[in-house]
Amino acid sequence: QLQLVESGGGLVQPGGSLRLSCAASGFTLDYYAIGWFRQAPGKEREGVSCINSSDGNIYYADSVNSVKGRFTISRDNAKNTVYLQMNSLKPEDTAVYYCAAVPWRCRSGGYDYWGQGTQVTVSS
Repeated sequence: QLQLVESGGGLVQPGGSLRLSCAASGFTLDYYAIGWFRQAPGKEREGVSCINSSDGNIYYADSVNSVKGRFTISRDNAKNTVYLQMNSLKPEDTAVYYCAAVPWRCRSGGYDYWGQGTQVTVSS
């Protein structure tokens, strides 16, 4: 069975850190770009970050609550896992975080596989 499984979410205070993991089973991530997305209550899902498969190019969302400089995406193909290190977390980062896979290069849509999501709650 082909699937992605996220882990690492939880409750953290503002300013804290979490590291999310996205592990693949049933297929290798070597040929896939992996994107991290999030969906807050009452809001649409938004892209957070993405990493290409071959050239390793990385992209971060360029939105109002920018994650640039706070979040870091990385991949370990040997472990078939992609990570999202989240630092300086803000209450606005509270959401369900999903990872998704698309062949080769990051894109805005057309992701083939999605994980079930992991809840991140930033609150004091």
